[in-house]
Order: sequence, then structure tokens, then C-alpha cells
Amino acid sequence: MKKIVFISIILVSLFVIIYLAFKGSKPTDPRGDAYAGSATCMKCHGDIYKSYLHTAHYMASMPADMNTVHGSFIKSFNTFKVSDAQKVVMQKLDSGMYQSYYLNGKLIERHRFDIVLGDVKGESYLFWEGNGLNQLPISYFTKQDKWLMSPGYAPGIADFTRIITSRCMECHASYIADQPTDAQRLDNAEQFDKNSLVYSVDCERCHGPGAQHVEFQTNNPGIKIAKYIARFSSLPRARKIDVCGECHSGNKSQMIRSTFFFRPGDTLANFKLPDFVRAIDISHLDVHGNQVQLLESSKCFIHSKMDCGTCHNIHQNQRGNIALFTQKCLDCHSINNHNYCKISNPLNAKLIRSNCIQCHMPALLTRVIITSNIDKTTNADILVRSHHIAIYPEETKKILTMLAK
Repeated sequence: MKKIVFISIILVSLFVIIYLAFKGSKPTDPRGDAYAGSATCMKCHGDIYKSYLHTAHYMASMPADMNTVHGSFIKSFNTFKVSDAQKVVMQKLDSGMYQSYYLNGKLIERHRFDIVLGDVKGESYLFWEGNGLNQLPISYFTKQDKWLMSPGYAPGIADFTRIITSRCMECHASYIADQPTDAQRLDNAEQFDKNSLVYSVDCERCHGPGAQHVEFQTNNPGIKIAKYIARFSSLPRARKIDVCGECHSGNKSQMIRSTFFFRPGDTLANFKLPDFVRAIDISHLDVHGNQVQLLESSKCFIHSKMDCGTCHNIHQNQRGNIALFTQKCLDCHSINNHNYCKISNPLNAKLIRSNCIQCHMPALLTRVIITSNIDKTTNADILVRSHHIAIYPEETKKILTMLAK
């Protein structure tokens, strides 16, 4: 009898050990058990997932490595002259890639590329300072194919002390958890749990927690209607706009709570107060800025049921596809009924079809994103497309000039 009891105890113990080992081997999402992780989404939505990998939202943040940092580290191309006495040199060392600051030829400080933000107009970089995040002063800009001062930095100052807050990460990542502030840090910088960082704007950031959806669809493969997951198309227009407005309605308004906890279908006003300043200001264009307000101020928006998804397919890289976006205009505005266009007479239908966006949603110069280098030798022009759909006489003149050539 004792032998049977002993064997039973052994078997139960083995079962518990195996169970705990299996449970422990299952990858957990830092956001909690309600989340499945994007890798799980890929199993059923492979084509969509692969397409999404090429979008700006996916590339909003990535670990820094030789595949994600695109600026040159070749000698004579890896140096940014801050002033006559100052320079920042991008260097590859055995322990990683670094920005090294020199004053009068003497190395003053050096910090590693840890995180890449963005990959379209350019890239900016973060480094870990303990459990806090700071921004590196030099960024890479795609159009210029050069290292230039990071957005918002004053010319002539190589500053490694700019603190990155959770608000920055709310638009460039899917999650990062706060930690208690380090009392020894005089700058009172926000502290993070490094292991909790979920890079990119991932599937569940826009569709909500997916673990219950995955479990249901896995156990019920015959049911093709998606359960327990948010579908953008099923949301009311105001809630659709709120999803995009998390990051594209400005960062100047007061935050009520972190948008890491925003779920599709939530009301954004419960997370951040509306920003009514510069609602139709096109002189401060920025992808982080007031693009939602600009769209909502447009007659096309006011007199229709359009929303962000009317023109944007978030799962596809549509950057620079003027013909595609112009066709979106023509889905509502037919060529035959385009008599209200004051320049329609000198333009044939083909040119109208290819230039709607250029005339009515032009890419305009902005100085919000970049500051030119100290000697003014680098063209720092950055263009951002306005989402205020309107008549832009100066842009129309450019089109007419182009046609006259």
C-alpha cells in the first residue's frame, strides 16, 4: 500500500513539473494574458502580416542593428560637424554602434544606438541611460542620405540629455511598462522596464487584445466570422478616427491616461483632451501633428462619410503612390462632373486623374521635423502631405507650370 502511495506521489509530482515546464515555455506578452502577440496573428493572416512589415507603422520602432540603422559608418561619411570645435562621429565598435561626441578633438562622451524610431523620411535613435531612455542628437534623413541634427534640436548643440517619455513610446511602440522613478537621477526621468518593450505598432495595438479571438478561432476552424477581435470597418466613424487620432491628432494636448490602454471602440477624449490649437494650420505640418483635425476641417470630410480608412489601407505600404490616392478621389468625384475645377479646361482627363492629390492635398515644406546643420550647407527641406483637402493656388500654379513645359 505504501509503495502504491509513493508511486502515486511520484507520478503527481512529475505531472506538476511537466505542466509547469510547459506553461513556462509558452511565450507571454508583457501586456498580459489577454494578448496573443503578432507572431500568433501571422499563423492565420500570413499575407496581411508580411505586407504590413513594409509599412511605416510597423517600422515605428525597431531594435538598432546593421539592418535597421541606414546611415553610413564609412570614414568621412560618418561625421556630423556640430560646430567648428564639435563633432559627432558614428562608429562601429565590438560592443555595438555608437555616437561619439568630440570637443576640440577630445572624446567627451559616447552612447550606443539601442532603438531606431522611424524608417521613411528618416530615422532617429534612442539609447538606454539606466532604465531611462534618451534621444541621440544625430539622426539619419533619407532624402538627404545624410546624418543631420535630430528633430527639434538647436543647431550647434550636441545634446545627449533629451529625455524620452512614455508619450513618445505610445506612438512608436505597442507597449512599455513604467517603473518607479530613480531618486538618484537628478533629471527625474521616466523609468521603464526594458523587458516589457513591445516594438512597432503591432496588430493588437489597432485590433485590441487577441488571445480570446485566437483561442476561439483555433477551436472553431469552421467559423469564418471573426469573433472577439475589433474590426476597423465595423466601428462608427468617430471611433475609427479616434484609433488614428491616438498618434495623428497632436501631442500638445493634456493626457488623461496612457493610450497604451486605448482599445478600438474607445473614445479618445477619455485618454487625451482635444487639441483645438492650429486645427487648420498647415504651416506646422508633422506626421505626429494635427492631421486628424486637418482632415475633419475639409469639405470632403464634412459632406461625406469618409474616414482615414477610406484612403489608407493600414496593412499595405502605399507611400508615394499618387495614382492610387488620386483614384480614391475619383471614386467620389468623377471626371465627367469635374466642371467646378477652375483649371479643368487646360487639363485633359488623364492629367486631372494623376494630379488630384498634388493640387488638393499637396506635400508642403515643414521645418517642424528637422533643423539644418550649422553651416547651412545641407538642404534640410522635408515635405509632409497636408490632410486639409482644399484648393491651394500656389500648388495649382506649379501644376500649370509643369504642363506648360
